Amino acid sequence: MSLIDRQDVYCVIGAGSSGIAAGRALQQNGIAYEIIEREDDIGGNWYYGIPNSSVYQSTHMISSKTMTEYPEYPMPESYPDYPSHTQVCEYLRAYARHFDLYQHIRFNTAVEAVERTEGGLWDIRLSDGQTYRYGGVVICNGHNWDPKFPQYNGKFDGIILHSAEYKTPDVLRDKRVLIVGAGNSGCDIAVEAAQNAAKTYHSTRRGYWYVPKYAFGKPADTINEVPLRLGLPIWMRRAINGLILRVLVGDLRQYGLRRPDHKLLSTHPIINQQITYYMGHGKITSKPDITELYSDGVRFEDGTSAEVDVIIYATGFNITFPFIDKAHLGWDGKRPDLYINTFHRRYDNLFCIGLIQPDSGQFWIASMQSDLMARFIRACRTNAPAAQSFRHIKSQERPDLGGGFQYVDSTRHYLEIEHHSYRQRIKRHLKLFA
Repeated sequence: MSLIDRQDVYCVIGAGSSGIAAGRALQQNGIAYEIIEREDDIGGNWYYGIPNSSVYQSTHMISSKTMTEYPEYPMPESYPDYPSHTQVCEYLRAYARHFDLYQHIRFNTAVEAVERTEGGLWDIRLSDGQTYRYGGVVICNGHNWDPKFPQYNGKFDGIILHSAEYKTPDVLRDKRVLIVGAGNSGCDIAVEAAQNAAKTYHSTRRGYWYVPKYAFGKPADTINEVPLRLGLPIWMRRAINGLILRVLVGDLRQYGLRRPDHKLLSTHPIINQQITYYMGHGKITSKPDITELYSDGVRFEDGTSAEVDVIIYATGFNITFPFIDKAHLGWDGKRPDLYINTFHRRYDNLFCIGLIQPDSGQFWIASMQSDLMARFIRACRTNAPAAQSFRHIKSQERPDLGGGFQYVDSTRHYLEIEHHSYRQRIKRHLKLFA
């Protein structure tokens, strides 16, 4: 088929929370765009029931609505502090209707290949068989959809699921269940198993800090903003948060958990109000990492064994871009080498929005990334001095996105950012284009 020329248009890949933020920013800055979405509606990971959505029936946000919502479009006052996946999906679609984005989205169409031309444009082959030449690409395909499984000796003959495949507690009912992984999904599913399974084990590689969703009657993440706004140093923030956790949660060892092997705030936060409750009631048994699988059970690092019927691996996701050569993203073996996880070092027309794991909500960050991206594109088109200034920044600077925190070296933290310092950095860059 012939090549369809759309070089005055930017192609946005994905109509999830990041894709629609990118579309809104491009639209506000007068940049023509088209969003390509393989599903039949907006929602991305929050669209429950589609093949690549990892949310389960009981999923609620782990960040509060005020620490998640788009700045230019707050969530409804009627929403609870922690909305359900249904409410979040409805919110994303309402956002798209409000900013008139639907007319720019091509649904039921997948991106199959993205190739750079000699002239620096992008040829994109779609699942409809057509190839389009776009002026730029904004990748918003998400990073919580390609399940990552651990490797253990032995073989288990029972039911094996990844948390991305888990949807309802039916698979847990009256079974002996092992959940592997202490991420937020792992803890949520462990709590659900405690209410439905005959026996629940929870295996983790190390001791972690567990943060309740509420502190002093307010969402914990809003309380955490107070020392950030006051500009308190890291040691003082750790001391304050540690004191709060000692008051609200207590010594984790009383629940059978191990003492954390890292400083507070050095791992992605685990936000869960109920897991210690069910551990305290004997409904969840904490276990260390697995050393070997058997046909009907597992052996753990401490030498103990357990017979189980179901294993659910809540072990995270691979960072995957199946449609583009990793060389175009400057892949360093762990992650793409992008300035603030957004801007290509050399190309001025390739971006990733939402390629972050923040210690807060994400929608507002995707909105800020998108605003900076769109202003940079506009400045490039007009040859504004700010464009050259930012080119130098994105090609040379390698800032600490941890805001001074040294995160535990694990795949879980490849995309981790500290939200407050990240926000301040983007605000400074936005002033270049004012």
